[in-house]
Amino acid sequence: MIDTAGHPLAGIRVLDLSQALAGPYTTLLLADAGADVIKIERPDHGDVTRGWGPPFAEPVVDGAARESGYFMSVNRGKRSVELNLKDPGAIARLKELVADADVLVENFRPGVMVGLGLAPETLMALNPRLVGCSISAFGDGGPDGARAGFDQILQGESGLMSVTGEGGGEPVKYGVPIADMLAGTFGAHGILAALYERERTGMGQWVSTNLFESMIAIHAMQGARWLVGGMEPTAAGNKHPTIAPYNTYACTDGALNLAVGSEGLWRAFAPLVGIDVDDARFATNPERVVNSVELDDLLSVVFGGDTVEHWMAVLTGAGIPAGRIRTISQVYESDQAKYLGVAPVFEHSTVGPVATPGPPLRYSRSARIAVLAPPALGEHNDDFGWAPR
Repeated sequence: MIDTAGHPLAGIRVLDLSQALAGPYTTLLLADAGADVIKIERPDHGDVTRGWGPPFAEPVVDGAARESGYFMSVNRGKRSVELNLKDPGAIARLKELVADADVLVENFRPGVMVGLGLAPETLMALNPRLVGCSISAFGDGGPDGARAGFDQILQGESGLMSVTGEGGGEPVKYGVPIADMLAGTFGAHGILAALYERERTGMGQWVSTNLFESMIAIHAMQGARWLVGGMEPTAAGNKHPTIAPYNTYACTDGALNLAVGSEGLWRAFAPLVGIDVDDARFATNPERVVNSVELDDLLSVVFGGDTVEHWMAVLTGAGIPAGRIRTISQVYESDQAKYLGVAPVFEHSTVGPVATPGPPLRYSRSARIAVLAPPALGEHNDDFGWAPR
């Protein structure tokens, strides 16, 4: 167990009954802030993501199981103990942990916790200071409340796939499980707010969120286009629906992203590409949006005349927001990523040194926590003096 003294959530104990991604992402964020996260896993095979691969990291310890990259990406900083929650004895052990815990996170289907004898009111009777968090697919109640749902299901049900991809093409999902990760982020946010409120009242409470509402919460201007303006948003590829120029443009050796998001930026940008800033077609952002096809055609010719590096130098030198389009491997090899240390290396108990994407937060008075490796299944059973049940 890593010493987290002095870190924001030092002394906070979290029981993590979740698996897959939304719940584990919640507890990952808490662990990154210094909480002691105890991951409760089913004996023998544990969290379902332990089997999601390839890739797998092969063990260097004889007889140990291989570890999936997926599991390791969202479970650093936690301890693993094995409990079979179908066993009454294991439920009793869990309740012993609840009595001393600050937070409990679960993402079972609605009703499962009640069936296990672990309803919120039962747990809070054991520990009135407990902050609980339930994460579901569609919410606890309503016509869809009992439905199961993985990330891609909710990307479609929430409307996000309808505005992702090329205009006129097939709906496209995000390249990362954004519904799970957003629900996990909102879950952590709710837990922190409840912990803060507990400081005033001395009482815990139960927080709930779900993938469906989490995705709707980030509709932002797309939701407002419908709710405020009665416009049905559609996919527009890399083109912004309300700002121009804001798109991807091909150069001789690749492509770059451009975001001219204000009139001041437009007046600095236009002379760089040979456009009169007062051209009536493009003089203001609403006019540029209306005439965006014509503007993009002009810019495609200009940017297509030189390399990405040439245009990056010209644009960034003038303070114009622009960026390369990198592959994942290029990101980790970039100077900025290396400077920030975005991929900390930890020493895993069975597979040796491994790196994962790291936490994005820094605190002015708290050093970043030394990375505790994602746990092998049941690695910390002995910390609690029990064999798996």
